[in-house]
Amino acid sequence: MQLEIRPDPAEVGRARKWARSRLAVSGIRDDGPLAETLVLLVSELVTNAVVHTGRPAVLRLCLPGAPTDEATVRLEVADSSDRAPLPRCADDDATGGRGLALVVGLADRWGWSREGGGKRIWCELDRRGQDPEPAPGRAGGTAYGRTAGGGASPLDGLAFEAV
Repeated sequence: MQLEIRPDPAEVGRARKWARSRLAVSGIRDDGPLAETLVLLVSELVTNAVVHTGRPAVLRLCLPGAPTDEATVRLEVADSSDRAPLPRCADDDATGGRGLALVVGLADRWGWSREGGGKRIWCELDRRGQDPEPAPGRAGGTAYGRTAGGGASPLDGLAFEAV
């Protein structure tokens, strides 16, 4: 499933609503912890694309095709900027600069790759049961970046739908 994003900050809210509306298809409660984390990640990655590139982007959501206990939810945002994502250290008074740090902390995996003249930033959430509680010790997450030519995780068992 994918959504075209215009370079307008109002698109962030539209992207959150769109993502939440797609969750029921794969049996994920739209008000559960997994959904809340996913919607926050959508918000952060789309905000980064809109604010830092000023260009259109494409949001892609890869959800399990049917409810299963073990599956991975993958979120991708592709834009036409060739600037690499750069985590920043925001001070206490800063009103921005924490988006990628949230992705690093909340996603089980994340990365990025160059594509043509742009890039694709992705993150994955492992689905443990229908609506899992966070695993002990997960607060720090597992993060790693991908560079050009880096392979992505397999997407077996995920359904794709162009919207």
